[in-house]
Amino acid sequence: MHGEYKVPGGKLVVVDLDDHDGVLRDVRVAGDFFLEPDEALPAIDRALEGAPVTAEAAELAERIEAGLPEGTVMYGLTPEGVAVAVRRALAQATDWTDYDWQLIHEQPQHPALHMALDEVLTGEVAAGRRPPTLRVWEWGGPAVVIGSFQSLSNEVDAEAARHHGMTVVRRISGGGAMFVEPGDTITYSLSVPASLVSGLSFADSYAYLDDWVLGALDDMGVKAWYQPLNDIATDAGKIAGAAQKRVVGPQGGPGAVLHHVTMSYDIDADKMLEVLRIGREKLSDKGIRSARKRVDPLRRQTGLSREAVIDRMIGSFRARYGLTVGRITGQELARAEELAATKFASQEWTARVP
Repeated sequence: MHGEYKVPGGKLVVVDLDDHDGVLRDVRVAGDFFLEPDEALPAIDRALEGAPVTAEAAELAERIEAGLPEGTVMYGLTPEGVAVAVRRALAQATDWTDYDWQLIHEQPQHPALHMALDEVLTGEVAAGRRPPTLRVWEWGGPAVVIGSFQSLSNEVDAEAARHHGMTVVRRISGGGAMFVEPGDTITYSLSVPASLVSGLSFADSYAYLDDWVLGALDDMGVKAWYQPLNDIATDAGKIAGAAQKRVVGPQGGPGAVLHHVTMSYDIDADKMLEVLRIGREKLSDKGIRSARKRVDPLRRQTGLSREAVIDRMIGSFRARYGLTVGRITGQELARAEELAATKFASQEWTARVP
């Protein structure tokens, strides 16, 4: 069995192993990390040898820690990272490069249609009818997008939203509210087979699926990192938030994962605080007077246009994993339009948590 895992902010860990009667055998750890002394690598292999295949990542990491020579130093590697690679091997997880990725980047869409497209396209990936897809959104108008489990009245000042012409919609994933103005926001979705995140905890899957965009930002001179559970941050403040939804495949098949991210290219912080009620509480809890100190837009950090940032992100993804330009099929669009009208534009769905 073979498993790979890139430690967030670190290096690639590769594990090959066998399952002999429920225990790990012939464990071989490798990768492009740095490790001192040399004896530490076979010590890691020995620590994992004989471990139960049912052992969770935390237990495996403890075995590795206990087996390391005194004074071991790891660069780009952690015991937890090795443990995750073991779990991915046992789960027969797939890798980014195992797939032919498709890019969808089309004309601006109504906010409700974006919600529907996420559900439809991820369902198609879960059914095996669509390849793994990176979809870059273009917004047809300003919006507030609330998480699946948020209270509408607690999150949004309805009068302020109407005053500013903002459409309020609810997405299928959890997490917090998104404040969207078309020229100031960069949003993308990854619809991926569930096997891509096999062996990862829920929290680890966020870091794993965000890693490529951290590399893209680094190429633009932005030093960013994953901040648990679902933020991308820099020294200057938060720049993005992510959310996920697991989708079950037909007949209980392996399914797919929707991972979408909204990034602040620029932001009208005063307007945001008028529209989002919870934003006032979050800022108050942190003793922060201005949202500009909490959300730091990419425009200022990169000096690039929004279009240039998107082009660089797409280019970075393509260089890493390959990416061909695709499209939303007529059948997918028809299903999404029906879903947008009957579900995502309905008050019943939007106010399902009043």
